[in-house]
Amino acid sequence: MTPSHISSRLLATAALGALMLAAVPAAAQEKAATAPAAGSAAKPEIGDFGFDLTGMDKSVQPGDDFYAFANGTWAKNTVIPADKSNYGMFTALADLSQKRTQEILEAAKADPNSMIGRAYASYLDTAAVEAKGLAPIQPWLAKIRAVDKAGLARLLAEADRSGIQHFFGGYVGQDDKNPDVYIYTMFQGGIGMPDRDFYLKDNERNAKLQAAYLKHLENVLTLAGEKDAAARAKAIYDFEKQVATVHWDKNDSSDAVKVYNKMTIAELAKTAPGFDWQSFIRGIGVNEDSILVSQPSAFTGEAKLLADAPIGVVRDMLIVRSLDGFSGVLPDAVAQEAFSFYGTALSGTPQMQERWKRAVDFTTNNMGEAVGKDYVAKYFPPETKAAMDVLVKNVLAALDARIGNLTWMQPGTKVKAKKKLANFTTKIGYPDRWKDYSKLEIRGDDLFGNLLRANQFAHDDNVSRLGGPIRRWEWGMTPMEVNAYANFGMNEIVFPAAILQPPFFDPRADAAINYGGIGAVIGHEISHHFDDQGAKYDETGKLADWWTPADVAAFEAAGKALVAQYDAYEVLPGEKLDGTFTLGENIGDLAGLTIAYDAYRKSLGGKEAPVIDGLTGDQRFFLGWAQVWRRNYREQNLSQRITTDPHSPSIQRSWVSRNLDPWYKAYQIKQGQKLYLAPKDRVRIW
Repeated sequence: MTPSHISSRLLATAALGALMLAAVPAAAQEKAATAPAAGSAAKPEIGDFGFDLTGMDKSVQPGDDFYAFANGTWAKNTVIPADKSNYGMFTALADLSQKRTQEILEAAKADPNSMIGRAYASYLDTAAVEAKGLAPIQPWLAKIRAVDKAGLARLLAEADRSGIQHFFGGYVGQDDKNPDVYIYTMFQGGIGMPDRDFYLKDNERNAKLQAAYLKHLENVLTLAGEKDAAARAKAIYDFEKQVATVHWDKNDSSDAVKVYNKMTIAELAKTAPGFDWQSFIRGIGVNEDSILVSQPSAFTGEAKLLADAPIGVVRDMLIVRSLDGFSGVLPDAVAQEAFSFYGTALSGTPQMQERWKRAVDFTTNNMGEAVGKDYVAKYFPPETKAAMDVLVKNVLAALDARIGNLTWMQPGTKVKAKKKLANFTTKIGYPDRWKDYSKLEIRGDDLFGNLLRANQFAHDDNVSRLGGPIRRWEWGMTPMEVNAYANFGMNEIVFPAAILQPPFFDPRADAAINYGGIGAVIGHEISHHFDDQGAKYDETGKLADWWTPADVAAFEAAGKALVAQYDAYEVLPGEKLDGTFTLGENIGDLAGLTIAYDAYRKSLGGKEAPVIDGLTGDQRFFLGWAQVWRRNYREQNLSQRITTDPHSPSIQRSWVSRNLDPWYKAYQIKQGQKLYLAPKDRVRIW
């Protein structure tokens, strides 16, 4: 779960995977790491000016389908690799990042004093993993099999610290209404499929997933050595379906105001009787009395269901969660079983990644900044950071100007909005201060123990925030991640090193491509602080009412129009987008592209950009936007995303340009074309 004070990332990264930018070879990609500063006459990495013209399909009118016009040939010719659920620009760069990280870890593996080298080597030692079998996890499974209701709270606290998901989860983060203080926040849990809708919505696709999940539960119990696995799996599934009925839906769970429910532990015990909350919360190391409970009524329902459930069902559920949670560090039979449901049934991915790729991910997931320090030293030149800093400042200035010219925002609110913008912190590339892993024990011959200790280290580090100063130096991503995010409580925007590469950003590319690519990404993250949730936080990062009723009414009216626009998109037969659920990200795309366009035009100094390969500057700008969203999906993955991902799919993200007047002028979009919107129907917010 993404903390409420941190926006959804630019791209949900779960289940992501030769860079398919036409025919750009890997060797050429590597050159991006040492690109010269902006203004160099050197050739860009992609095409003549930073865009892959060979990927276009000019038989399609841009006004009918701008995504197909810009990317149609690429989409037709690009095959999704067997170990991917989808493939596009993000995944291509993720592959490059993964390969570069492998080279770093292979070198580290030869050094017995290297923690990351030992972690990586322990994952590659499949013979040791297979020889140990389930022995490493058996002491924990024995605890589960012996637990009774009286000891359940203490056992779940131990599970929480060990990184095993169960009936509810939590984390220590900023108090949304007092952002200078940390507080423990709890959220609903207790289901093994990604969302309540997978249990409660009746359709053919869900029926198949439910059958596959039921079989998965049976198979995991069998692997654990349990008897009568089929009947016990059915009991787990029936219990989880009951839990799903008391869960809040994704829209309510995404509402920053609705999920802010501060209470004492005693008040939680009254709200959700039947569970020993005091033992659980103290058991995970939280000694504060006040906590935040994201979905109170769900906790009421879950506590009752947990109190009424036979202890055998609870034990079995925890056995499954434990093997699934540690599947990657257990024998291949366990890993393959977890993948068969979560990888293949849910996302349509035919095969697991090679072991070395999983070893890289294991190391970066658990010691990301220890790897990141070496990564940025090798692959993130200072001139890229400097050029990115200029772009960020230009996009910030563009939004500042737009705020000043808004007709719907009241003058007093504009002053506060500009103050919020002026207080932004921008983080580019990598942290100024690296995380200290010296207290984490990593052994070259103990893969299971390495993950267990890494989970415990991460948990203890998170809980240790309580009572201390806000760690403004911390990052929520590693430098190797191809992504970006906005943090409301910190009033910051963050861009890891790995996204600052072609096609998003190339200091040697045409400015139009860079502004349409990374410029719009910058605008997207900036505008998250002013979207349907981010706008609820003031310039200090505090959840507060700082808009007038007139501002709120005007903003919500524009939001409803955008909701209706995206509600109408049928992505798969019978499966439409949820415009309310995706509203924040759609506002981010709309506002991001809008202010990036302003920044681009300002960068021209009042002149028109030259025509390149028959394309005007404005045409190239919108092509730069469309290019970064090149992506093919497996049908199962796309269906899952419609239910669980607050981001619209790539095609619909590229279509946000239909709300911008300059797009119509650039491509001579005419009434009657499929993406045409009358001027009065174009959504304009920022």
